[in-house]
Amino acid sequence: MFESLSDKLQNIVKKLKGQTRITEKELNEMLREIKLSLLEADVNYKVVKEFTENIKQKSLGQDVMKSLTPGQQVVKIVKDELVDLLGSSESKLNISANPPTIIMLVGLQGSGKTTLCGKLSNYLRKQGKNPLMVACDVYRPAAIKQLETLGKSLNISVYSEENNKDVVSIAKNGIKAAHSKLCDVVLVDTAGRLQIDDLLMNELVDLKNAIKPHEIILVVDSMTGQEAVNVAQTFNEKVGIDSITMSKLDSDTRGGAALSVKSITNKPIKFASIGEKLSDLEPFYPDRVASRILGMGDVLSIIDKAEQAFNDEQAFDLEKKIKKSEFTLDDYLDTMKKIKKMGSFKQILAMLPGVPKEIKDAEFDEKQLDRINAIITSMTLKERRNPKILNASRRIRIAKGSGNKVEDINRFMKQFEQMQKMMKTMTKSKGRFGKNLFNMK
Repeated sequence: MFESLSDKLQNIVKKLKGQTRITEKELNEMLREIKLSLLEADVNYKVVKEFTENIKQKSLGQDVMKSLTPGQQVVKIVKDELVDLLGSSESKLNISANPPTIIMLVGLQGSGKTTLCGKLSNYLRKQGKNPLMVACDVYRPAAIKQLETLGKSLNISVYSEENNKDVVSIAKNGIKAAHSKLCDVVLVDTAGRLQIDDLLMNELVDLKNAIKPHEIILVVDSMTGQEAVNVAQTFNEKVGIDSITMSKLDSDTRGGAALSVKSITNKPIKFASIGEKLSDLEPFYPDRVASRILGMGDVLSIIDKAEQAFNDEQAFDLEKKIKKSEFTLDDYLDTMKKIKKMGSFKQILAMLPGVPKEIKDAEFDEKQLDRINAIITSMTLKERRNPKILNASRRIRIAKGSGNKVEDINRFMKQFEQMQKMMKTMTKSKGRFGKNLFNMK
């Protein structure tokens, strides 16, 4: 996400960091580059103008221009302004003290409302909630069926009414069903249109007045750029929204919508949909996103993902094995499966600071884990526990058994040795990443 914008801004930041002296002329040139980069990323013109003006005013202060590291100071100002533009800090859902909490999802047709309904239900259940999804999109063919299919795959209840087009009565009956099922969150999936019209807005206003939702989330398709900003502004004016969720953010190389909607609507972005899986939903952290855009990494998000993949006991056992050099091939396979749960390798690399662009841009074969599984399961228990005994004849047998070449086995064993070293280094790390990965409290 934000790939093209990130590349441009990271080059500007790189040049700035080494500057021991910055003149007003050089600052103006840098701001012009930032302005062009943001406009090319389809960021709203008013937002760009205000953003660059704020950077200029703060950068021209005496403390910055006369400091020993003006380049680094300006980089900090750029990052702070970017964080502010994205919403300053994480904004959480409005959860009612008197359940059920009612969440209404609105947006244009095709924005990803129904999919988000499933993803958000899945996310809330992981937070200890018992959600109920209510199918109020009575116009789009197969919309109700889609929600029911999502509910079935997640084992989450869905309330729907066949042959009823009155969305207000469906929603009210759904809330009653939530009370009887002891569901503490109700997610109402509403209808969308291909474009904004009075009929859509009036129906949403009637629904809002009838069920009095604790949160109205506007689902915005990141890929639509400036149009997403116009949609957000209109929905906010006509219906009134509490927050925004960006869908398809992983496919948005420009980032114009995400960088504009908060400023234009003054409503926080609370979630980002970053993939096709029902687990691919993340809380939106402005500071982390800003760090990613500027190439400063996002180690905190990696830690969050690691904490979900490894429980305390597993992390402790793994740390013990690595310290004692007892990290076997079975442990390797288990660890790789857990790392895969954290997301694609490309997503994880994008969050690491200092990774060269050519590595981040490299194509990764996500099916590699299946090949590793075939190689390891073709070994005997003795070989998996003590890979040092893998001589030439054993490797030939494993290659045949796993459908690989001997060179593939040799390459894999080298990778395993490298991972053993890396994991050992990680346990010795005194930084937050090492501490959190292996000592999760």
